Amino acid sequence: MVILFIGWFKPKNRKMLKKSYRIIQIFAENPTKSYLFSEIKKKICSKSESYTYNSINSFVKEGILIKEQKGNLMFYKISNTYPAISFLSLVKEYVSWDNKKLPLDIIFDLIQKVKINFFTLLITGSYVNGKQSSKSDLDVILIVPIDTKKVMARLKHFCDMSIPKIHLYVFTDDEFKQMLLGDKHNYGKEIVKNNLIFCGAETYYNVLFEVMKHGFSY
Repeated sequence: MVILFIGWFKPKNRKMLKKSYRIIQIFAENPTKSYLFSEIKKKICSKSESYTYNSINSFVKEGILIKEQKGNLMFYKISNTYPAISFLSLVKEYVSWDNKKLPLDIIFDLIQKVKINFFTLLITGSYVNGKQSSKSDLDVILIVPIDTKKVMARLKHFCDMSIPKIHLYVFTDDEFKQMLLGDKHNYGKEIVKNNLIFCGAETYYNVLFEVMKHGFSY
């Protein structure tokens, strides 16, 4: 399944996403926020009001975006629906795999070695914002539904021998959720603020929307 899904990111498929993904990318980075039309237009660097308006409206009609009136202002936010989460996930993974400055072959090999049906793999740290050095580890986060110790043991040798070396963190779905719901600042909240997702983005966004119901934002 992983191999088939990664096929979406081949050049010919990138062209299909290129025109519309930039708007959804804004919400993929932070689905807790709402944006004005002018903010969206600026963020996607669009010179055309009609193109931006028509694109946003098409997402509203499809139930992916929601209009939200606040006083005299109209805001747009992502909806908590299956189509919206699917679209967010596709865009987030597309952006991640399209980053040529990352060791994509190593990330792909690691995904193949996880050997779990459902999991989320993302990276965080300096590689996300391009501030890594030759000595930087690749910070990889796995969110899994099973015993984390077994997963760590299975991947330890590969991570230790990798160049760059992989600094692996493994959390269960519940552990990740509890970090986000915690009152204090923690690593889970840092992960949410700074990440690229390569596999299992749909699970990640389902967790995020669940904690958002309990007041989580960033």
